[in-house]
Amino acid sequence: MSPETLGIVLLIALLTGIFLGFPIAFTLIILSIVFGWIGFGDTVFYLMVFQTIGLMKEETLAAVPLFVFMGHILQQAGLMERLFRSFQLILAPVPGALYLGVLLTATIFATATGIIGASVTVMGMMAAPAMMRAGYDPKLSAGTITAGGTLGILIPPSVMLVVLGPVTGVSIVKLFAAALIPGLILSGLYIAYTMIRCYLDPKVGPPLPRELWPKSFGEVATEFLAGVVPMAVVIFAALGSILFGLATPTEAAAMGAFGAFVLMLAYWRFSWQGLRQACLDTLETSALVLFLAVASNIYGAVFTRLGTSRTIAEWLVTLTYDPTIMLIVLMVIIFILGWPLEWPAIIFIFLPIFLPAVARMGIDLLWFSTLVAVNLQTAFLSPPVAMAAYYLKAVAPEWELSWIYRGMFDFMLLQVIGLVIVFLFPATALWLPTVLFGR
Repeated sequence: MSPETLGIVLLIALLTGIFLGFPIAFTLIILSIVFGWIGFGDTVFYLMVFQTIGLMKEETLAAVPLFVFMGHILQQAGLMERLFRSFQLILAPVPGALYLGVLLTATIFATATGIIGASVTVMGMMAAPAMMRAGYDPKLSAGTITAGGTLGILIPPSVMLVVLGPVTGVSIVKLFAAALIPGLILSGLYIAYTMIRCYLDPKVGPPLPRELWPKSFGEVATEFLAGVVPMAVVIFAALGSILFGLATPTEAAAMGAFGAFVLMLAYWRFSWQGLRQACLDTLETSALVLFLAVASNIYGAVFTRLGTSRTIAEWLVTLTYDPTIMLIVLMVIIFILGWPLEWPAIIFIFLPIFLPAVARMGIDLLWFSTLVAVNLQTAFLSPPVAMAAYYLKAVAPEWELSWIYRGMFDFMLLQVIGLVIVFLFPATALWLPTVLFGR
């Protein structure tokens, strides 16, 4: 058996293991050792060591635990609750006020943290009871909460973008700038959809009861300033310092984490138990992402050394299809992979297979990376994995899982529309990086 054919068998074995439910990271390492030993002997062990050391020297990956920690500290500080409360008071007379409040809160909070589980969970705890009391449609409510909560994975600073940049060879700073406008476009699509639904059928999202309206303008102003101004400081510390070239992503993540901790103290929400829980959650999330990064890096090195990735790239390039058609095919493949797999597996395992062909076809890697990021956001709303559904179900047990899935489906279609917009109009991704950094 030729090395290239052995690599194809390795890929099939990986897909089989994933669909059988084996842990992805351990499956990657075991298969890499076995097939690497068959392909080129004990060199595979030296390869594992060098790949692991090389990845751990990637300084930008230090931003992953820092951004994760910032998100969990902001959750402990209660800033999302203050934001939602302020929007609830401002928009109380408006039909669909809670939908709009959830999406505006999620959009602003997404620019300060990229933690999906925390965002959906906290948003569900805040908004779901209010939506039930106000008689809101449970399907649209569930879709709004889960879709809004997933905006943090796309709108920078995002853990996914920090991981995606080194894999595709794109500057994380430029990728942050490129993903900002597509993220806001998605938010705008969500808001437009919910408002149109409420206009066509007022029963799905009536105005809030009169007793929940603000008592005075001072109450609205106080709550809004208390929720928005501190968040704006954190956003500038984390995202603004990156986009304006004041700090690297890792430095900005450290600044943001420190700022979040200061706000936690300022709002009198500090507790040793809360800090301990934030640290444990950070450790769990970071270990998951980084261990999978190590395992997939080893797998990719073995796969490449066998020559299979080069063979696949050459085969894709030799196809007579237009590069645009090939890009559409790759986006469809990534979209389908997002149904059974989470984003780290797709970025670490499958993107390195596609990248050589993408580069040879002359496709702009920054635009391609942004398309991938928008595409991968659908993974959080697409069954059977659809982790956002389970986060919401845990805090809103009154809603059937089938209702949550049905509500998420509409917003997943909106995500596809957003992907098509970025595909047809590359300037949505490339304009801001060009303005800030040139080309």
